[in-house]
Amino acid sequence: MKITAIETHLMQVGARPVSGTSRGSDGHGGSRNWLFVRVLTDEGIYGVGEGSGWPRVVKAAVEDLARVLVGEDPAHIDRLWQRMYVASMGHGVLGTVGGGAMTAIEMALWDIKGKALGQPVWNLLGGRFRDRVRVYGHARTPERARELMGLGIKGVKVGFTGAVDIDRVAAIRDAVGPEVDVMVDAHGPSWMTPADAIRVGRELEHLDLLFYEDPIAPDNLDGYARIRDAVAIPLAAGERHANIWGLRPLIERELVDVVQPDTGRAGGITQMRKIAAMAEAHYITMAPHSGSLGPVAEFAALHVMATIPNALMLERVEFDWPGRAEVVTPALRTEDGHLRVPDTPGLGVDLVLDEILKYPSVRNVATMPEDDGWAYEPGTAGENIYFQTRLARARKLRRKAT
Repeated sequence: MKITAIETHLMQVGARPVSGTSRGSDGHGGSRNWLFVRVLTDEGIYGVGEGSGWPRVVKAAVEDLARVLVGEDPAHIDRLWQRMYVASMGHGVLGTVGGGAMTAIEMALWDIKGKALGQPVWNLLGGRFRDRVRVYGHARTPERARELMGLGIKGVKVGFTGAVDIDRVAAIRDAVGPEVDVMVDAHGPSWMTPADAIRVGRELEHLDLLFYEDPIAPDNLDGYARIRDAVAIPLAAGERHANIWGLRPLIERELVDVVQPDTGRAGGITQMRKIAAMAEAHYITMAPHSGSLGPVAEFAALHVMATIPNALMLERVEFDWPGRAEVVTPALRTEDGHLRVPDTPGLGVDLVLDEILKYPSVRNVATMPEDDGWAYEPGTAGENIYFQTRLARARKLRRKAT
């Protein structure tokens, strides 16, 4: 079997114009894109994959990498991954853009191998520990958290830009009770300083969080060490890194308790498995990021999570946009707080190309957040600052609720 071509299929997520929006002159309220690929072969078998990390740029990288893969046997997945990595290394350390491109292709190669052998990918990875993977959802209000509970979901993450609203976290913890896990994602912009993240973390300690995610900029590794030593909450990070070398410092320095590689840009299914093994050696669990991903990468994440011993749970953005269930077949559905691991050959998913074509890519760079006094200090949003010390500290860094 030989690779004959690699197709790219880029789409805008939620691409219908938003009436009256102020978030972009093109009339679109969002900046998310999904990039899917199909790797075609001379035997009629094709594989599907997905790459993130800046999808519009990843598309060009996939098309460039195709030149070193056409004519190759798709069965030799690790060798082809190294071939792509070596072919691109002259451009520097490519991070999540290079990782996203190699992920999309490598994912599709696993899909081809599974289809050719008549086996689901998880069986080719050594078999599974579980046939269902627990998921968690996102909530910004107690009401939304209760809705997730009604679906059987037992994990709720509260996300923030800039400062963390500690009172909101407390209200959600009170709403869901002790049987539901609560997480906080403080993913910037602007990032907190380590001192501010420690102050917030200490206020959150009594809320029994499952983890405190991305409290500071991802490249501030010494800052993570300060937070780890000062706050009695498990730390989580890793979604902005690619491959084993990008995640290595977080794991080897034991800066986190939960590692969160993004299934669309970590480098591929094999890289995800290697990251999980590295984490296992340090007693670190894995909860892959899925906040900006489309539905194909979710299938890949299920195969990985089914086969590793240190799987914690999978992020699930189930209700972000109705098109999620229209552009692939079949669509994943949460059942009693879990996703079922597919049993069909390959990844178990295919693209609906006619639906994808309805949503051409328009933009893929995020609009700066509103100057709401939380993402940035009032009056400073236009400065576009990467990190900020929080002012009005008594108001923003302490819990007022009793």
